[in-house]
Amino acid sequence: MNFGPLPSVDAAAVPSEGFVLDVREDDEWAAGHVEGALHIPMSAFAARFGELTEAAQDGRRVHVVCRVGGRSAQVTQYLVRQGIDAVNVDGGMQAWQGAGRPMVTDNGSPAFVL
Repeated sequence: MNFGPLPSVDAAAVPSEGFVLDVREDDEWAAGHVEGALHIPMSAFAARFGELTEAAQDGRRVHVVCRVGGRSAQVTQYLVRQGIDAVNVDGGMQAWQGAGRPMVTDNGSPAFVL
């Protein structure tokens, strides 16, 4: 079954108030993430899917991100099949950092992509 090309967007094109879903693991999230992003590791995604549907119930687009774009592509594909307006962030957090987009940490240390 082919669902056509995966919807994706350049990291630089994600709106600053856009809804970001980060599917990286906890250590990657701790190193640096998009402020205000929803963090649901891919490994826990099935169990925590309800958190996403609740957060996205207003119908806004979900920008899915991981480190380089592989895991987020899989999650994006799944979300699109569920009827959710989701796009994969091309190049993941590495592209986000490369585009000079802001990142934060929970403890205030300098943010980086693990």
